Amino acid sequence: MTREKLLELHEVRPFQPFIMHLADGRDIRVGHPEMMAVGGRTAHVVNRDESFNIIDLLLVTDLEVQANSKKKARTA
Repeated sequence: MTREKLLELHEVRPFQPFIMHLADGRDIRVGHPEMMAVGGRTAHVVNRDESFNIIDLLLVTDLEVQANSKKKARTA
């Protein structure tokens, strides 16, 4: 996975949560732009429980953008 593609998803506004799929089968969710930092060839992602992952970008096989979970209210 290219660093540029990851940064493109990270910087898009409004931000859309996405999942990084890794070569070892793990899925790392990035739910907010402040929960990830990219430096060189690694990404640092903080999880909801405040643990974190340091990911070698060469091991990212896919970036999955999640659909917006907020539904617009209907007006009659």
